[in-house]
Amino acid sequence: MLYDVRTYTCRPGTLKRHLALYAEHGYDTQRRHLGEPLAYLQTETGNVNSYTHIWVFADAADRAAKRAAMQRDPAWAGYLDKSAEAAYLVSQETRLMVPTAFFKPQP
Repeated sequence: MLYDVRTYTCRPGTLKRHLALYAEHGYDTQRRHLGEPLAYLQTETGNVNSYTHIWVFADAADRAAKRAAMQRDPAWAGYLDKSAEAAYLVSQETRLMVPTAFFKPQP
């Protein structure tokens, strides 16, 4: 199992607007290609201008195939254009992670 853990940071005061833009134009398209996320989390303490989401894939090949299909989707391209135009995002950190030997993920 491969976990794609992404943390995004927005310009101060724009997090709610960015998440609303994504909810309206990106979330359904992303779920259609990647499946349901394991988590979609907004920071409550610490850097309150950031959020994290986690997607689960069988392996790197599964992730690559699903993300390639998503990148070819005109609806996703439209969302990326809207997001770039809004310019709410400051940074993105992506970590690909695997479970430890003793952790047994729930099916």
